[in-house]
Amino acid sequence: MADISKQLTERVETAYREEMPLNIIGDGSKPFIGRAAEGAPFDVAEHSGIVSYKPTELVITARCGTSMEEILAELAEHGQICPFEPPLMSGSSTLGGILACNLSGPARPWLGSIRDAVLGVHLINGKGEYLRFGGQVIKNVAGYDVSRLQAGALGTLGVITEVSFKVLPKPVASATAMLEMDAATAIKQMNQLAGQPTPISGAAWWDGRLYLRFQGASRAVAEAVKQQGGESVAEADPLWEGLTEQTIDYFQGDAPLWRFSLNANADHFFADQPWLIDWGGNQRWLRGTFDQAELESLAQQARGHVTLFRDGDRSGEVHQTLPVVQQKILKNLKAAFDPKGILNPGRLYSWL
Repeated sequence: MADISKQLTERVETAYREEMPLNIIGDGSKPFIGRAAEGAPFDVAEHSGIVSYKPTELVITARCGTSMEEILAELAEHGQICPFEPPLMSGSSTLGGILACNLSGPARPWLGSIRDAVLGVHLINGKGEYLRFGGQVIKNVAGYDVSRLQAGALGTLGVITEVSFKVLPKPVASATAMLEMDAATAIKQMNQLAGQPTPISGAAWWDGRLYLRFQGASRAVAEAVKQQGGESVAEADPLWEGLTEQTIDYFQGDAPLWRFSLNANADHFFADQPWLIDWGGNQRWLRGTFDQAELESLAQQARGHVTLFRDGDRSGEVHQTLPVVQQKILKNLKAAFDPKGILNPGRLYSWL
């Protein structure tokens, strides 16, 4: 564990002067996200360690190279959890990478994403300037939106060096129910459940089965499972972990993996194709070779967007085509944070 922020800043300063593109790398566990990387490798993994942790205030601060496994272990000692359920990627996932990729687990619709949990960040912009945004307490909102901008930016707006975020107490009880039904029925069921006062923290469907997870007070969890009926899943943790880590059978193979982010009540389409539906209907996964323009059109009709998440051709655009106005906003942000375009150029979009 070490603070090497000075060395990292000097490296970016040099790259700025020489106009040398940098490919920011933590532990290298998520190279499949975004477009093909460009630039000289810029390793930030050594900048690691938990800076501060205040269990009574439900806030933790750590450097970008800190493994999520280490953070979760520290939280567990105090009976607390990361609300956004980050994937651990066999122990190689880092805090900076999780924020840059904006990755969250099954509880996302109910407990929020890492973007929702972030209180503040330290980062190095494309000029080699060390900047601080936000803070370590919930009511300190100075620069709060700038901190959130880093979620999903894939390192194009700065080298994230330190992150402060909110945590939660571990639920007292957890139980999972399984019901057999088709996808369209499952979407309706999940939407109906969303409007009910239940302690739900996971709702996912695949292979003809709807899985519902409830977490919270023992009595409330038991009552929720009773009301849903279906079959009780005795050892459900591996199931939800496999969903988070994408290690269940559905994600195996090298066929292109498409991620749809849609309104939860959007109609089910391509019913004859293999789907996995998560986040109560908001996140839908589709495997196979499809026309990207057609998928984008379907996503727009469902008031959402689609991304080529993994595999397939990553030399072209992998994210939904943006309207001209949104492209202009992103270009202006990039120019403000990284005027010479040296930080992960082209990783998010070819034109960014």
